[in-house]
Amino acid sequence: MCALCDKLRNAWGWRTLYSDKVTSMNGRNYSLLGKLVALGLAAGLLAGCASTQPAKPAAAPHHDATARTVLAEADLKRGDCRAASENYAQAAANGDAQLARRATQVAMACEHLPAAWQAATRWRSLAPTDREANALYAAVALKLYRTADARAAINDFWRAEEQLDAAAAAAPGTPQASPLPGTSAPGLPLAGRARTPQQRAAKSMNELTALLLEESDGPAVLSAMSGALEPTANSPDTFTLLGELALAGYDGQRAQGYAQRALQLDPKDLAALRVLARGYVMRGEAPQAVATARRAQADDATRGGFELAEILASLDRSEEAHQQLELLRAGGAPQAEVDRRLALLAFNSGDMKEARQRFTELLASGEGNDAAQLYLADIAARDGDPEGAIAAYRRLYDSSVALSARSRAAALLLDRSARTEALALLDDYAADHPEDELDLTLAKARLLADHGEPDAGLALLSAALERHPQHPSIEYDRAVILEQAGHVHESVEALEQMLTKRPDDPTLQNALGYTLADHTLELPHAETLIRRALTVMPDNPAAIDSLGWVQFRQGDPKGAAATLAHAYALGHDPEIAAHWGEALWMSGQQAEARRVWAAALAREPDSKQLKATLKRLIPDAQ
Repeated sequence: MCALCDKLRNAWGWRTLYSDKVTSMNGRNYSLLGKLVALGLAAGLLAGCASTQPAKPAAAPHHDATARTVLAEADLKRGDCRAASENYAQAAANGDAQLARRATQVAMACEHLPAAWQAATRWRSLAPTDREANALYAAVALKLYRTADARAAINDFWRAEEQLDAAAAAAPGTPQASPLPGTSAPGLPLAGRARTPQQRAAKSMNELTALLLEESDGPAVLSAMSGALEPTANSPDTFTLLGELALAGYDGQRAQGYAQRALQLDPKDLAALRVLARGYVMRGEAPQAVATARRAQADDATRGGFELAEILASLDRSEEAHQQLELLRAGGAPQAEVDRRLALLAFNSGDMKEARQRFTELLASGEGNDAAQLYLADIAARDGDPEGAIAAYRRLYDSSVALSARSRAAALLLDRSARTEALALLDDYAADHPEDELDLTLAKARLLADHGEPDAGLALLSAALERHPQHPSIEYDRAVILEQAGHVHESVEALEQMLTKRPDDPTLQNALGYTLADHTLELPHAETLIRRALTVMPDNPAAIDSLGWVQFRQGDPKGAAATLAHAYALGHDPEIAAHWGEALWMSGQQAEARRVWAAALAREPDSKQLKATLKRLIPDAQ
C-alpha cells in the first residue's frame, strides 16, 4: 500500500506539557491536520492505492490538467509523494477549485511545502470565501512563516463566520457551518456546548486555531490570529481563545490582558480564569496566580480545585499541590483523575519511587493506559535499569505511544552500541506507518547525532530534503546537527540563510543568537538577536536562557545568574539548570550552584548537559 494512502488514513500526534500530560493519560491524542487530510481526499484516491502499481506514464504537457492528474494518481500508487505533489500542483494551476483542493491536501500530507503553497494559493483564488480553502491556505502560510498572508486568510475565514453569525441571528433556523474536517475534538475547546450564533463562530475559530497550532508555533499563530480576531472581539470565548494563544506564544502579560477582558464580560468564566492564572505564573507573579486559581475554585469546587493543584505544581509547590489533590479526593472528586495527577506530580518533581507506585496502582485498577505504561518505562530508564526499560518499551511498540516508546528504546540501545537493532525499531515502524515518515527521519537523525554519528544524521536530513524540499523543520534540524558535529560556521551560515527567508521568526533569531553566544562569536549581535526574539515571546524560557548565557559569555556571571534563575523557574529544563549553576559557580556561589544541579539531576538524571557541566567544573563529583 502506498505511503500517502496510509498517511491519509492514519495521522496522529502527541505532545506533553504538564496539563497536556494529564490530557494524554485520558486518551486524547490527535492531529487535526492529519484527520482533516484523511477525511478530505476523495475515496477514489484511496481506492487507487490498493491497485497494482503501473509503470510510470510518459510526461504530459504542463497545460493539460487531466493528464497531470493521471500522472499524480500514478505517482501515488508508486508511493512517490514528491512527484505526486508536484504533478497535482501543476494540474491545479489549470484546473478547477476541487482539483486545487485535492492538490493542496496531497501536498500537505506529503509535507511538500512549495507545492502546497502553489496549490493552496490557486484554490483560494478560485474559492475566496471557502472556509476550508482559507484554513489550509493559512496553515501553509504559517508553516512558511508568511504571517501577513496567513492573517489575510484568517480575516476572510472570520468574515465568513461573522456573516453566518448575523444570518443565524436574523433567522434562527439558519443551518450553522459544518466543522472543519477532522476537528471534532479541537485542541482549545470551548466550555460547554455552543448554543448562540456568536458561540458557534467562536467554536469555528477554536477549530481553526487548533489546526494552525499543529502546523506552526505559538508566536506565529498568535500574530496571525490576533490581527484577525482582536479588532472585533466581543465575547468571552474569543478573548479566552486569544489568551490561550498568548500563553502558547510565551507572552504572559498579553494573556493576562485578554483574560481580564473576557472576565469583564463574564466574571465567572472558568476558562478565562485558567488563562489568567497561567499568565501570572508565566510572569513570575505567584501570589496573583494562586489567588486567581482560588477564585476559580470558589466558583467550581472540582474543576477550579484541579486548576489550583496545577498552578501550585507549576510554581514548584509540589507538597501543596499534593495536599490540594488529596482534599479533592476527600471532597468527592473523580478518584482516577486525582490518582493520575498525583502520579504525574511525583514524576515531575523527581520522586520516582512514589511515581512508580502510583502509575502501577493506576494500571492495576484498570484506570491506567498506554501513557501510564510509558511513564513506568521512563522510570526504569531513570533508575538505571536499561534492560527493564527496554522490556517495558517493547510492550508499547504497537500502542498509541509507539513512536515515543520505540524512540526511547532506540536511544537506550544506541547507548549500548546496538546500532542495528536500534535503527530497526524505527525502520520497522516506518514500514507500517509511513504517515510518520518525516517525524521518524528527524528522530533518527537526532538520535544518531546524540550518539556520536552526526554525519550519518546529516545524510538522513539531506535525503529528507530531497523528498520534502525547503521544509523548515528539516533545515532547522540540519543547522542544529551541524553545530553538534563541530561545523559551527556552517551551522551559523545555515541559520542566517533561514533568517533571510524568515527575518521575523523569533525561534530562528534565538537559535542563531544562542549558537553565536555559546561559541563566543559576535556577542553584541547575538544579544541583539536574542532581545529581538524576546520582544515577540518575552516569557519563553529558552530565549531567556539564551539571554542569560550571552550575559555570562560577556563576563557578567552575577547578572546571568539572575536571568537564568528566571528561565529555570519557567522551564525546568536541565540545560538551563546547567547554565544557571555555572553562572552561580563562577560568581562565587558554589553551594547554591550545587543545590541547583542536585535538584535538576533529581528531575533529569540522564541529562548529558548537566553531567558534562559537572564533570568540567567538579570532576570529583562524577
